[in-house]
Amino acid sequence: MAGFSSLRHQSTHRQLPEWLDRYTTLGLYGLLVGTGLCLVAFLTNPVPDPSFPWATVPETLRLPIAQPRIEHWPVTYTVGIWLWIFCFPALFLAGYRRYGNVNRGKAVWLVGLPTVAMLGWTTYCRVFWPKLHPPTWNAPAYTFVCWLYCSTYDIIWSNAAFLIAVLGAVTTILLLQRTRGTTYALLGFGILALPLGLPALYKGVRQARTDG
Repeated sequence: MAGFSSLRHQSTHRQLPEWLDRYTTLGLYGLLVGTGLCLVAFLTNPVPDPSFPWATVPETLRLPIAQPRIEHWPVTYTVGIWLWIFCFPALFLAGYRRYGNVNRGKAVWLVGLPTVAMLGWTTYCRVFWPKLHPPTWNAPAYTFVCWLYCSTYDIIWSNAAFLIAVLGAVTTILLLQRTRGTTYALLGFGILALPLGLPALYKGVRQARTDG
């Protein structure tokens, strides 16, 4: 059984091209580093994130220094959040690398879960996120279209993000049913949802080459 499990993992692992496999592995480490950098801000600055002034640590636990800020956020907090943003797709690619051969694994890990994540983050930013003023180019966001909303608060970009998430849901259904036109849907959602759409874009490019 152990040998079968090992062979199965290796088979799934080879589904990713070398550069994407390397990104997936490094991205997982990047998420850990990003988390650590964000925590450093809590040990230096009284209010690491002005959106959540209550999220702080007692003064007795803080270091006697304060980091400079990039717009609203301390330097390590900014770097940590952006590391999370650009490494977040690695979570889904790692799941695909491990479970891609399982029934519906491709649709779930490459499109379905990224779509759920986009819908969740877009809803959060639109409804619950305490928006800082003035808006800033440094506002973190998991897709480029979400960044346009978070950096301007222009509702048109939030609406566009919801529509792209709907496209992701439709793409997931098409992929599960292996319907004609799935390749175009994968490419469209992958590009429009970058960088979160990287897994779907990879699948779309791969499928386009197969179809060709």
